[in-house]
Amino acid sequence: MANKDKTMYVCSNCGQESTKWIGKCPSCGQWNTFKEIKVADTRKQLAATTAAASAGRQLRQNKVQRLSDIAAHDDPRIDMHDEELNRVLGGGLVPGSIVLLGGEPGIGKSTLSLQTMLNLTDKRVLYVSGEESAHQLKMRAERLVGSSAADNSFLILCENSLEAIFDHIKEVQPELVVVDSIQTIATEDVESSAGSIAQVRECAAALLRFAKTSGVPVILIGHITKEGTLAGPKILEHIVDTVIQFEGDQHYMYRILRSIKNRFGSTSELGIYEMQQTGLRQVSNPSELLLTEDHDGLSGVAISSAIEGVRPFLVETQALVSSAAYGTPQRSATGFDQRRLNMLLAVLEKRVGFKLMQKDVFLNIAGGLRVTDMAMDLSVIAAVLSSNVDTPIDDGWCMAGEVGLSGEVRPVARIEQRIAEAEKLGFQHIIIPKYNLTGLNQKKYKIELVAVRKVEEALRALFG
Repeated sequence: MANKDKTMYVCSNCGQESTKWIGKCPSCGQWNTFKEIKVADTRKQLAATTAAASAGRQLRQNKVQRLSDIAAHDDPRIDMHDEELNRVLGGGLVPGSIVLLGGEPGIGKSTLSLQTMLNLTDKRVLYVSGEESAHQLKMRAERLVGSSAADNSFLILCENSLEAIFDHIKEVQPELVVVDSIQTIATEDVESSAGSIAQVRECAAALLRFAKTSGVPVILIGHITKEGTLAGPKILEHIVDTVIQFEGDQHYMYRILRSIKNRFGSTSELGIYEMQQTGLRQVSNPSELLLTEDHDGLSGVAISSAIEGVRPFLVETQALVSSAAYGTPQRSATGFDQRRLNMLLAVLEKRVGFKLMQKDVFLNIAGGLRVTDMAMDLSVIAAVLSSNVDTPIDDGWCMAGEVGLSGEVRPVARIEQRIAEAEKLGFQHIIIPKYNLTGLNQKKYKIELVAVRKVEEALRALFG
């Protein structure tokens, strides 16, 4: 008996499904966003995916197993020949995993993926491009790696049809697949344009089944919306193993690769790149780019020793305090949690006695970095007070400490790495919580350790 086509209504904003049309989406609250789509035939999808997954490989047989019978060894990860990318991925690319790379237009997603794949000379890579022609990719490859771009193991396919992509995968049998981008791929089983909620969901699900059954890792490049979230249904982020986001201002040279979701590693890691004419350069010592060389005599600048993931680096905190030009004072923070800034300003006013109610306060983390480390609290308060009294902080001072609501300086984790990073970059003094001195060998450090219990003690050490 012929299968009758099944239709469903899907919200174009959040991907919520419904069997009938609804005026207001119960999930995201948007009006008139439900669109009628044709649901793909599951048997057709399974047949297409099975044909692609058996591309010269034996399909993995799934069976019920006891937990105690499963071997607890990790699959060897694929070295991407990029220390920053390896760190964000958790030590390399896991075979059979599916990774989603997102970022704003023009930020360098395609450049990062193409540059990394060109360096994988020991792997047969299939680069599927739905946005650029083969000639454009050839020109970019020559600009990135020069004449060495003529590598026979690197394969390029300019195609938008999912079924055609699977046919080529079966033919060439790649060891790694890159899809740029998932919003440009469409399957014949869904009657809607490429980039729609239904197309993105079905294509991603088919690529996921291919990756899990064949063991070939797949890297998807995705667009983001104007709100900064990944375009498409939320299920796209749920089904992939790793979500990494490429951040930064396209008018500046630095880019930050941040892990949002990672089933095989930590989500607190980040990688830093510098955009150059010849591609992206890895920044092995981010402390040097996050510190300006000349801020002598400038008020409102404080240096903090922060940690993101396993990497310590020094961050320059900039603050500007001025009289409110209008009735309501402004509070603005770039790269720092604004709610935490408001809390620290309340502590500074209540516990230290500085009146900031009628002052505008602007805070900026230099280098375009977004920091979530609580040890930044002490430098934020120091920078705000330095700008308020227009008194610069002497060179050679660094600090790390979390500030509590009662004005106490709370201990922070991994204090030895923070101190070592400050000493390596030539700082003479570092303010740390007094509790962190417990069990710390002070004799092995040349830098002076200034231990404080309260915010007043830290400000007294800085300003006298």
